[in-house]
Amino acid sequence: MTLRFGTDGVRGHAETELTPHLVHALGRAAARVLGGGPVVIGRDTRVSGPRLEGELAAGLRAEGLEVHPVGVVPTPAVAHASATRSVTGAMISASHNAFEDNGIKFFAPGGTKLSDEVEERLEAELDGLLHEPQATDDPIDSRSGDQGVGRAWVESVVASVPDRALAGMRLVVDCANGAASAWAPGALERLGAEVDVIHADPDGTNINAGCGSTHPEDLQARVLELGADAGLAFDGDADRVLGVDGDGGLVDGDHLIAICAADRHRRGALADDTVVVTVMANLGFRLAMQELGITVVETAVGDRYVLEALAAGGWSLGGEQSGHVIFPDLATTGDGLLTGVQVLAAVQAAGQTLAGAAEVMTSLPQVLRNVRVAERRPDIADRLAADIAAAETRLGPRGRVLIRPSGTEPLVRVMIEAEDLAVAEAEAALLADAAERASA
Repeated sequence: MTLRFGTDGVRGHAETELTPHLVHALGRAAARVLGGGPVVIGRDTRVSGPRLEGELAAGLRAEGLEVHPVGVVPTPAVAHASATRSVTGAMISASHNAFEDNGIKFFAPGGTKLSDEVEERLEAELDGLLHEPQATDDPIDSRSGDQGVGRAWVESVVASVPDRALAGMRLVVDCANGAASAWAPGALERLGAEVDVIHADPDGTNINAGCGSTHPEDLQARVLELGADAGLAFDGDADRVLGVDGDGGLVDGDHLIAICAADRHRRGALADDTVVVTVMANLGFRLAMQELGITVVETAVGDRYVLEALAAGGWSLGGEQSGHVIFPDLATTGDGLLTGVQVLAAVQAAGQTLAGAAEVMTSLPQVLRNVRVAERRPDIADRLAADIAAAETRLGPRGRVLIRPSGTEPLVRVMIEAEDLAVAEAEAALLADAAERASA
């Protein structure tokens, strides 16, 4: 079965789904659909990365394209190269997944993600190629890589804030044994920070394993142990980040965006005083932005939808609770290192701690329930309109209800936010029962 493009390229088990035949065919399909310019290919630290890189490169070259493998770099480094060189970019990574998985995502020349229409054309071309006899081209050996791509990206991040903007800060950085390992610590040190590094010894199988943004417990403990000012936790391909304050508290994407929104608002650098987030952003974020006079635009879940809204509105800040944060005036995609630098520079310039800056918003209790149903119900919110309206009345202006069907599974997702956790849990239980009845 052909893998389909999701919100972030194709992804699957590296050995059983991303087979040599499929990856080679994907390279050929990409060459045919995306055009004849050079292609920059990066990868994270997974053991399957070199194989997939070689097979993808062979497929691209089979169609006559020039290929520039750049070795292990973060996803935003590939996007930066795509933007500054006006070439197609390809990143081999499964982001926060375990090492057994891998994936391939493309950037159009200019560093932007592919549109739905282009991905559909890619899928159609791939389907046709997979029915042809399997190619025998040898994979391209590209172990050396072009380190200039990573260095140019780091230079752009360092240049995004004043010289030595982090001077005097003591930081702990968790690189998730991923693509940030060779790049992030040095960049932060160049900005004047004293940096302690954990989980930066990739062996091909330890990426994201009990570390990074999906498992920040080691980082929280290390920050407290050292008495550090803050910590940063990247995911495997370093396109997102979470923070840890000096008290060991986790600072999620909502808080990181709120800090940057407040900082830019004060400096008159927030375009139209507008920020873009997904429907999953905490109600506390919305209330905080309302108090600051900042407009909040909502999108569906997925950073690509945030990117689309930012481009359509000409706005300058957006992101997700997971730590994908986008600064369109500085980058074309989510960038964990850039986000960390922007947040910490804002904190430092204001003479605050990260914990103090994060108080710009207070997260309200959020309860999530997944209700399994016999079949997908795209119209579930309409079916539950009366129940939703009643819950919203009971919760009042400092509560929120979100009912949405899963895009991939027969599930209805129920989310309730309220100032009191017990109230949120009670309302979630009521709506989950109503969803079950409506889906019977």
